[in-house]
Amino acid sequence: MHGLLSETAKITSFIDVSLIQFFQKESSYASKGYSRWFVPVSALCIHLCIGQIYAFSVFNEPLTKIIGVAEQAPDDWKLTEIGWVFTIAIFFLGASAAIFGKWVERAGPRKTMLLSALCFSSGFIISAIGVKTHEIWLMYLGSGVIGGIGLGLGYISPVSTLIKWFPDKPGMATGMAIMGFGGGAMIASPLSVKLMDYFGSEAGQGVYETFAAMGSLYFVVMLMGSLLVRLPGKDFAPKNAKLRPQKKRITSANVLADQAIKTPQFWLLFMVLLLNVSAGIGVLGQASVMIQEVFSLESVGPDLAMDAASAAAFVGMLSLFNMLGRFVWSSLSDYLGRKNTYTIFFILGMALYVAVPFAGSMKGIVLFCVAFSIIMSMYGGGFATIPAYLKDLFGTKQVGAIHGRLLLAWSLAAIVGPVTINYLRDYQINELGKPSYEVYNLTMYLMAGLLFIGLICNLFVKEVDAKHHISEEIGSDQRPQPSMPPKQ
Repeated sequence: MHGLLSETAKITSFIDVSLIQFFQKESSYASKGYSRWFVPVSALCIHLCIGQIYAFSVFNEPLTKIIGVAEQAPDDWKLTEIGWVFTIAIFFLGASAAIFGKWVERAGPRKTMLLSALCFSSGFIISAIGVKTHEIWLMYLGSGVIGGIGLGLGYISPVSTLIKWFPDKPGMATGMAIMGFGGGAMIASPLSVKLMDYFGSEAGQGVYETFAAMGSLYFVVMLMGSLLVRLPGKDFAPKNAKLRPQKKRITSANVLADQAIKTPQFWLLFMVLLLNVSAGIGVLGQASVMIQEVFSLESVGPDLAMDAASAAAFVGMLSLFNMLGRFVWSSLSDYLGRKNTYTIFFILGMALYVAVPFAGSMKGIVLFCVAFSIIMSMYGGGFATIPAYLKDLFGTKQVGAIHGRLLLAWSLAAIVGPVTINYLRDYQINELGKPSYEVYNLTMYLMAGLLFIGLICNLFVKEVDAKHHISEEIGSDQRPQPSMPPKQ
């Protein structure tokens, strides 16, 4: 018996050591025969899961009826209390990406993706316990703090890896992954509703069971992504690659993350992302209410009035363009150049925001929908293009860490955009007495003004001064690399 226990302990110890070693950065370099196209698949496994955060609002109403079930009871949570879950999650997304960015570069994508999976899925489990015990602080801790950390780690973990595998098409590569974040809500929304319908009954909404099921499912999918990812060897070069001209790439030198934040280029791009996202996320958060108020029965009559079902279709269309824009615009940036792509975002965006009040006054529902669809495509495209823009300016050595720090702009934009639209709307209705269908005109002009400032910031972006570059010796990877590059 003693011998059996001894052998079991040896096997367990071996498995533990092997698993730990497997997730180390040194073990994650690609061997001969590995295709770089596995990496976007790995990234999508992560981003399609963490993109669920954009669909969290489907739980809002059921969470206000946990006790009352059929209708809200006095002790049920209020919608304003539940709304903080999304805000906390987005804040910790940006904060964790900034704090752990350098660690992600050191640890490698495999370990980071595993940790992201553990945090994101356990966030659901903790929230499920919070729903079952009706403790709102567990929701904040689970889906907010711990889940938000999983969001941040999962969002940035594939970025630098994709850029290293696709030096010929960095915009397309990051666009493929970040497209998944935009599309994750399109999967999560109907999945969440179906699971709540399945688990729900006269005694409950089925929310905590849904949280537990989704946490388990997402962990499996994200774990697959972490097992699939690999790092390229030092001398890797894609076959028949045609790197963009030097004027489009700006630099081939490297800048470390701690040095990057000392450059004006970093803070100009911080403002570029902040202003582009602030304009888009404010609209995205109020899209359903906005289109129903602009095209209300009072303003356009019964023939053109938008009801809740039509508004839901409008929101779905915006989500689709948000997702597609992440791939299309980032891929185009490989040919147009990142600076030129953002210039298009800002100039075209200003024109479209100014056109929205005109569409409302002319009862032009088609123009209204087309304008916002393009705006949302550029909102998503801005997220997907920024990693390649950073690579152009600061190189690939610590682009993931630099990207993480830049994502603090997203955390700030998540407050600036929605708050601006909400408070302006309330002020005009309650203080100025304007009808609801007119209150968005001023907001649209303000959004155009934000984009104008973003345009100026983008035009000032130029090559990073050589004094910030690191030497080849410092920036080189000392690890022995495979002599043969992987096949494509």
